[in-house]
This record gives sequence, structure tokens and C-alpha cells, in this order.
Amino acid sequence: MLELKDISFRTPESGAGTQSPADRTIIQDLSFTFEPGSFYAITGPNGSGKTTLAKLIMGINELTSGSIIFNGSDISNLSIHERSNAGIVYGFQHPARFKGTTFRDLLSIAAGSDDEDKLVEIISRVGVCSLDFLDKSVDSKLSGGEIKKIELATVIAKNPKVAIYDEPDTGIDLWTIGPMVELLKREQKDNKTTTIVVSHNKAFLEAADTLLLIREGKIGYSGDLAGALPILEDLSVCTFNELCRGEDNAQCYR
Repeated sequence: MLELKDISFRTPESGAGTQSPADRTIIQDLSFTFEPGSFYAITGPNGSGKTTLAKLIMGINELTSGSIIFNGSDISNLSIHERSNAGIVYGFQHPARFKGTTFRDLLSIAAGSDDEDKLVEIISRVGVCSLDFLDKSVDSKLSGGEIKKIELATVIAKNPKVAIYDEPDTGIDLWTIGPMVELLKREQKDNKTTTIVVSHNKAFLEAADTLLLIREGKIGYSGDLAGALPILEDLSVCTFNELCRGEDNAQCYR
């Protein structure tokens, strides 16, 4: 079980290290419990705090206040490495590329083994059928879809208790999204992985057991997609109100 207890995150607008009235609050007194083995989608307007929330769970950003409890232990002060060893793994929106490093190297580190049979079993789960793919360099020559498969494989190789994916559909074609959703659902069910996906994509929102709508650093809604649709429609790019009468009115856009 992963429990967020009154967590907040503030960042100084001016870059100063001390808290001041000018500090920007990104996550505000947010509490939620992620149940083991469930699939969650986090969505909301740009700048609402979705990715920040994911990074707080992973320890990439440090809490300003509150605590994070994982399997009965307070992990609020643990490093990224310590959280990874505890079973929390993170997939970035824009995966890193490593010149001179092969997929085999990365996957062996993630899996804790260089046994080729084990590596082949992992890559087959993400739809890679060519053994030669293991020896590709993880550099700028890879396509968006290829680098995403590599990152998905390294996440899966860790056999995580909690897998966090920040906008996993970024940089991939529309035909890849369906198989990716199926992959994450399969891993969730087969390995009882608590899966958290930050996304605007309807395919992930439909696949989720629970959808969390983040707005202004708080959970504005928790439930299924059907219940969220009226709220999501209200969060459209253009809101027609007293400030938005003309077609070219810049105030119309959030």
C-alpha cells in the first residue's frame, strides 16, 4: 500500500531558498491511498501538478511537508535509489539516451542479471522479437517508439511493486498506444503491480481502475472516467465567459 498523507510541495518563485509569500504551491495538502495491484491514471490541466506528484512519490522532488508511507514504512526521506530498491520504479516522459551504452547493458543492470534467456523473456513482454535489438546503442539514432520500449523493458525488469509512468505515449505513434495500454494492464494483473500513469490520453484513462483528476495541486475528482467526463469537458482549452466574447480574445486561453 502507498499512502500520501497531507503532502505539499512549494518552490520559490524567485529561486530563493527560504519560504516566502511569493513561493508557488504546486501540490497542496494532498492525501490519497493507492491500493496494491490497482491501475491508476492521473490527469488534469497542464501545470496542475500531475508530474510533480509522480516525482514526489519517486523522490525526484523533495516534499515541503507531509509524508509518504509505503508498506507501513515512512519513505519520505529515502533517496531515489532507496525507493527503487524498495520496489518503486519510474518511467520518464522523455527517457534518457546514453551514448556508448547498449540496451543489453541497461537491461542487465535493471534485471540484476546478464543471463540472455532472462533478457529475451523480458524483451518479448514489450513486443521486441529480434535478439539483435539488445545490442542497439541507446542513443539519438533510436526512434521514439524504440526508446519507449527500452524504458518499459527496464521498468518491467525490476519487477516493481509500484510502477509510475509519466506520459508514456509521448513521442510514439497512435498505433503503439493500444499495445502499450495492454502491456501495462497485463503487467499489473500478472504481477499485481500498482500502476500509476500520468496521461491526457483517453486510452489510459479508460484502462484505469481509478482516475485521479488533479487541479491546482489538489485531487478534484477520484473515480471512473464516466464520472470525470463532465469535469474534463469543463477544463477545455477555451472557456466562454464574460472575458471571452471575441474570437481572438487572448484571455480565452488558460
